[in-house]
Amino acid sequence: MANATDHLWMHFTRMASYSAGEVPTIVRGEGAYVWDAQGRRYLDGLAGLFVVNAGHGRTELAEAAAKQAGELAYFPLWSYAHPTAVELAERISSLTPGDLNRVFFTTGGSEAVEAAWKLARAYFKRVGKPTKHKVVSRYIAYHGTSMGALSITGLPGIKTDFEPLVPGGIKVPNTNFYRAPEHGDDPVAFGRWAADEIARAIEREGPDTVAAVFLEPVQNSGGCFPPPPGYFERVREICDAYDVLLVSDEVICSWGRLGEYFGAVRYGYQPDIITTAKGITSGYAPLGAMIASDRLMEPFLTETGMFAHGVTFGGHPVSCAVALANLEVFAREDLVGHVRANEGAFRSTLEKLHDLPIVGDVRGDGYFYGIELVKDKTTRETFDEAESERLLRGFLSTALFDAGLYCRADDRGDPVVQLAPPLIAGQQQFDEIEQILRTVLTEAWSRL
Repeated sequence: MANATDHLWMHFTRMASYSAGEVPTIVRGEGAYVWDAQGRRYLDGLAGLFVVNAGHGRTELAEAAAKQAGELAYFPLWSYAHPTAVELAERISSLTPGDLNRVFFTTGGSEAVEAAWKLARAYFKRVGKPTKHKVVSRYIAYHGTSMGALSITGLPGIKTDFEPLVPGGIKVPNTNFYRAPEHGDDPVAFGRWAADEIARAIEREGPDTVAAVFLEPVQNSGGCFPPPPGYFERVREICDAYDVLLVSDEVICSWGRLGEYFGAVRYGYQPDIITTAKGITSGYAPLGAMIASDRLMEPFLTETGMFAHGVTFGGHPVSCAVALANLEVFAREDLVGHVRANEGAFRSTLEKLHDLPIVGDVRGDGYFYGIELVKDKTTRETFDEAESERLLRGFLSTALFDAGLYCRADDRGDPVVQLAPPLIAGQQQFDEIEQILRTVLTEAWSRL
């Protein structure tokens, strides 16, 4: 559509790249596929943006939205409740690990992360530790774009234009074992080292100043870094030792993406807070949530206590109704079990690409993978900035889309192709992803 370049300001988009051409416009979806305005079909290898977990074209979710809008289109959660928010909060708390029973609704992931940091600060003020306000997060990790969430984010390239940010963000190494700076031959030792870097950071800053550690179960940005064995067990020990809250940022990793409703369950650790969004509604309406333990609510249960935070559309009745219908689909079709049953096949299909000279690493879990691209498989030499620009933005992104695969060619760390198909995907889609990647990556190598 020509007028897209005149009026629509797209997110994280180089608008000048469309000055001489039309913006790709997606008009409908069905199952694991979407179609553009010219009628061309694409396999949605990223579930929109790690969002459409139940797949496209679910009429029951649209019908749930319409029904709720006809009954109660909107009412705030400011001192009042409405039935869908109450029911959804109860449903979520039945799925969370441990005592994570307090659900604070937002409209998306950045807001959920923002709410978690604000809660951590407010909680420690109320329990007599007012200097605990800083947060620890990992290099290259993405936690959102609002000013607080952006301060937790570990991607310098998307922060520069907005500095100075909220003070108090502390960065530690991530769990990219493929490029481990220490213990590159021992994942258990590497995991212990990476976790202990969190303890060292807390010590450097002063334990009386650190409120929380924000970690994704599988770090997205940089290309899917799963946790090494024992990593989260050690992080939990560190947080307990220094009285620091462990926040599991599961905006991507919840709602079946890793074969469990929550990534913390997949890897066997107990967070104090979970932040979530995206797949909670499979993208059919905007919704997010901060889910906190009962003990974090206690200081706010006094007669005059209040968590002085809220957003107008957090827990919107229509969005909550869609989320409830979405979770019914999950239960009826056992989408979480489907991921567990098929994740091995997805992994083995993607690992076929190891025979290509450009493929250095294939990593991930569940239906969440990154394929790291290299110049030399033996030395693991990566591409310089100019080569990465030419390879990813100049060729791969467009070539993969033209070949019928929507995914992400990402250079926010080392160059990777990210994949996160809808949870309904099976071997047919896995094979299609592998075949398209094989063709396009072979062509990319010939262009170097």
